[in-house]
Amino acid sequence: MNADIYQSLRSRWFWVYSILFGGFVAVMFATGITESQIIGFVGLSRLMVTFMQVSMVILPIYVLITTVRSVVGDRESNVMEYMLSLPVSFSGYFWGKFAAKFLVTYIPVFIALFGAALWGSLTKLDVPWDLFMLYSALLAAMIFCFLGISMFISAVAHSQDLAISSAFVLWLLLVAFLDLILMGLLLKLRLDAGTVIGIGMLNPLQVFRTAVLVLFDPDLTVMGAASYFILDTVSRELFIVFAIAYPILLGGLFGWLGNYFFNTKDIL
Repeated sequence: MNADIYQSLRSRWFWVYSILFGGFVAVMFATGITESQIIGFVGLSRLMVTFMQVSMVILPIYVLITTVRSVVGDRESNVMEYMLSLPVSFSGYFWGKFAAKFLVTYIPVFIALFGAALWGSLTKLDVPWDLFMLYSALLAAMIFCFLGISMFISAVAHSQDLAISSAFVLWLLLVAFLDLILMGLLLKLRLDAGTVIGIGMLNPLQVFRTAVLVLFDPDLTVMGAASYFILDTVSRELFIVFAIAYPILLGGLFGWLGNYFFNTKDIL
């Protein structure tokens, strides 16, 4: 794990990624976004909502593209053969990479969000610490989910090109099956609304987006008619718990499957 963290710290993409989030928060402060108001959200609450929307766009594709080469890349470059000659188990190697990737992806995002809260506190802004904790948990869950999927693809793929292509296609499918496509399915196939929304909630991106909106707008007015079905089926609190637990379970499942494949198949 330490070797992977050190390698990531030497990568220019890690520093571009870290500076991107830190710089984005700085720009939002500089442009006065904390002084704008939407549906009662003002100050740091407004900044955090915008930060989460941007994170939904950047984080999944970043995790997928940077992680899917982890295992298959080591195999193609013969690094894996050297690593496994050391006193380390297959599972130790796999989960070590998993943990290292999680830390180097999550920590810069958390620091950017915490830095915004700290700066707001120093400048006498109201700091919504409850929202900060929930947003931090949602970000961790989303990163964990896509990390598990990425490690599974990396363990199964036969080449780096195939791994990257698979990750990109998966990303396009998940983005495609957000609200507009689901609404189109409902109109085209005349499916029951509950069925369509239930299918949509299998998409971790949709779950993350809806959870952010629930924290932003408790009545989900921006989602239109779908909000009635969601909030009538589960309470706001229960949905937030689901939005954190489901991606973690999904990422853990794919991580376990990736580790199982890695331990049982001919990896070299």
